[in-house]
Amino acid sequence: MADEKAPAPDSTAVRVALWRALHVQVDPPPHVLADEIGLRLAAPGDGWRDRPDMDPGATTRFRAGIVARSRFVEDLVAERADHGLTQYVILGAGLDTFAQRRPDIASRLTVFEVDRPGSQAWKRRRLTELGYGIPAWLRLVPVDFEAGGSWSGRLSAAGFAASQPAVVASTGVSMYLTREANAATLRQVASLGPGCTLVMTFQLPLELLDEEERPGRQMAENGARASGTPFISFFSPPEVLALAREAGFRDAEHVPADTLNRRYFAGRADGLRTSNGEELLVAAT
Repeated sequence: MADEKAPAPDSTAVRVALWRALHVQVDPPPHVLADEIGLRLAAPGDGWRDRPDMDPGATTRFRAGIVARSRFVEDLVAERADHGLTQYVILGAGLDTFAQRRPDIASRLTVFEVDRPGSQAWKRRRLTELGYGIPAWLRLVPVDFEAGGSWSGRLSAAGFAASQPAVVASTGVSMYLTREANAATLRQVASLGPGCTLVMTFQLPLELLDEEERPGRQMAENGARASGTPFISFFSPPEVLALAREAGFRDAEHVPADTLNRRYFAGRADGLRTSNGEELLVAAT
């Protein structure tokens, strides 16, 4: 049983960690992302693979999307780390394990994980219990979003340097926020300073999905609503690009799911691929 002394992360964060582990356990190699540390953090119990939302067949596209978006961000961070990147910010970090899996890269940066205070206290304790600890280059930044906390202000207080280049990742978050809240997040990231690159996932409107993808989207929306975290915002690629430019980004690029499929799933005998329901925005100041 995971630590009970602090509020556990929400069900969505746990589900993402379990899907990442499921990819390693049920999909044949090569694995797009090899991550079972999140499973160790969550400690869901022996029967976790019997959960309906862990059915290997029904969740194929979801887990493929989860590992592909994470790999895309981490590939970008690794590339930039060889060319002067000094800071990596993860918004809504949940059970992200980049710092534990890739200390060869992470230790050359300052990694800021931004999340709710309860989740951060829980994660700090679990990392200590599992022997990973909190190295000096890893900063867990607690922000009380419900009380109107400013994550950019807390980021600065934790040592973020606006004069240094940074990659900011916000994956699996935008659909839970209003359009106004998403615009505010974009503005905050754009204001962090020059040399900042944002990677953000966004959900396409249902009518832009391939016909075969729509039942899966409906299932995901129904599950999110039942969990008390309904999907609120959907963007077409032109809309999200316009939102980024209005927020102050100099460059903005749409990375479609097809690009991720060609990059990470080409030639697989098992046909594993991600859905076109979730795509990526890459924007630079």
